[in-house]
Amino acid sequence: MLERNYTDTVGVGLAESFGDGSRAGVEAYCASRGIELTWQTNGDLRSAQKAPAVLRHPVSGRRGWFNQIAFLNEWTLDPVIREYLKFEFGDDGLPFNTRYGSGAPLDEDTVTTINAVYDKHTLREPWREGDLMIVDNFRMAHSRESFEGTRRVAVVLGDPVTLPSPI
Repeated sequence: MLERNYTDTVGVGLAESFGDGSRAGVEAYCASRGIELTWQTNGDLRSAQKAPAVLRHPVSGRRGWFNQIAFLNEWTLDPVIREYLKFEFGDDGLPFNTRYGSGAPLDEDTVTTINAVYDKHTLREPWREGDLMIVDNFRMAHSRESFEGTRRVAVVLGDPVTLPSPI
């Protein structure tokens, strides 16, 4: 489960996140995607979205880990930043956090273990001018590390894939 808090203070705002800053537009977007919403009395928005952690590749049928449960979790934040945000906004007020589908929190050891598996299987390729990398999002997790110089990123999306409904 991905939980998000949209405020004017920290994080990405409604219009940038949903392509529409109006309450009706945000509600329509979320309703069409199974995202639960709670409007706060001050106008801020809290959302929760469940999604499967493992999906089948649309072509090969192979099962694969397909989520950002560790990346968007509170335990990946710098401890000073995490504690400040919790002090300022409360335990449930972080800009983003992930939980088990039941809503139970992830403990630090679980997040650390998931990230250790990512680190163990990380491949790094030295880049040369003119290189091109194509990534199948279903088969390969990907990210960016520190980089100096000019970077040009182009994204091409393939055929849409319908995700299974959350349990």
